[in-house]
Amino acid sequence: MEEKYMVNDILESAKAGLTTYQGVINETENSGLRQTFQQIRNNYESFQYELFKVAQAKGYYIPAEQAPQTEIDKIKNEIS
Repeated sequence: MEEKYMVNDILESAKAGLTTYQGVINETENSGLRQTFQQIRNNYESFQYELFKVAQAKGYYIPAEQAPQTEIDKIKNEIS
């Protein structure tokens, strides 16, 4: 398997894992356990971002174009 596909697969898995951790955090009542999950999530998020930067630098991942400022302002106004 090519490195590009492995990196992108890990990135997708990391995104799914982060979503799972967020759900668990939202439903955890015990504050100590909640903090532990938050630390794990934060570490996992840092790992995902570092891998993203590597993938982007190697051309494996090309993010979507940035939205124009008018679109950003429009959405800000809608949610305010």
